[in-house]
Amino acid sequence: MQFGPFDASIGEIVAYTLITTHITIAAVTIYLHRHQAHRALELHPVVAHFFRLWLWLTTGMVTKAWVAIHRKHHAKCETPEDPHSPQVLGLRKVLLQGAELYRAAAAQPEILEKFGHGTPDDWLERHLYTPHSNKGIFITLAVNLTLFGPIGLTIWAIQMLWIPLLAAGVINGLGHYWGYRNYECPDASTNILPWGILIGGEELHNNHHTFASSAKLSSKWWEFDIGWLYIRLLQAAGLARVKKVAPKPVLGPAKPAPDMDTLRALFTYRFQVMADYTRQVIARVNAEELHRARGSQRDRVKRAKTLLAREESLLDEASRNRLQQLLADNRTLETVYQFKLRLKAIWERSQESQEALLQQLQDWCRQAEATGIQALEEFANRLRRYYPLPPATQ
Repeated sequence: MQFGPFDASIGEIVAYTLITTHITIAAVTIYLHRHQAHRALELHPVVAHFFRLWLWLTTGMVTKAWVAIHRKHHAKCETPEDPHSPQVLGLRKVLLQGAELYRAAAAQPEILEKFGHGTPDDWLERHLYTPHSNKGIFITLAVNLTLFGPIGLTIWAIQMLWIPLLAAGVINGLGHYWGYRNYECPDASTNILPWGILIGGEELHNNHHTFASSAKLSSKWWEFDIGWLYIRLLQAAGLARVKKVAPKPVLGPAKPAPDMDTLRALFTYRFQVMADYTRQVIARVNAEELHRARGSQRDRVKRAKTLLAREESLLDEASRNRLQQLLADNRTLETVYQFKLRLKAIWERSQESQEALLQQLQDWCRQAEATGIQALEEFANRLRRYYPLPPATQ
């Protein structure tokens, strides 16, 4: 079966639809998100304007509105002021009404004024893209109808639903509700593989919320960020410059005791340090205690790992009660949990003098080594191996 004046086949129509929607998601993740909202990279003006034009034609979104809403999401994440938190509004509402939530936020001038700074304000933006934001999509409809005939309307509908469904719905909804977490950042963001090709790397949402200014969203070796692949290609062509990526911890010989360089390194790598603590201390000790546990206590210890690792502010009352009961019943798990809180508190007290914070870190290491818990002792030794980033990478 052939369609339109050019006798396009079904395969050609599917390919056209997938390619155009993929360019749209690339424009969102590279231009709107990483370039405009977080300033993680610079784009050549030609590339930046191509993405801006493409988004006008395929989504009708205004750069300033998208950026402002996203920045407010980060600033007010999981609170009643968050424009689209499923933790507050419910997963169903964000999944099914994500586009409506976006439009409601975009209609509030105070959000645009406070969070939309630094976005394009040239002649085209003032006279075309912003005042006529809904006209570009009808040019796309006309192109589709011209190329493919009546089925062009179906293609257009898919193009128009692509961002509201996958970005406004799946990323803003499932990305704060279901999935796995590499890092215990203070919000409910998750990674939701395997949507990489469809969502351009945006499925690595927990990684992004942990390192919001990083141009690269993947963290583990097995995670695939196709948006980062495109950025690297643009960079190789001289059309992009990466400004920042998530810091990669530098490990060296263990020092006799933590020093100021160790302290500065731990502030830089704090999320990786806590992720390492979960794997190397909490998971290991939990497995050892599970092996020793008997009867009903075994069931409680079996479920303990997630509670012990979870960001405390994200625990509901029932989870807090289960955790407290577990800690009351198991002295070893209580010890590793309290050491986790004490370590985290060091970088949360950044208003204190560096000398005071260093003393707390040194005390932490010395006391951890005296607990008799092998995993904790080894982790204290590991902390003394952290070094600051080399100047060229900072």
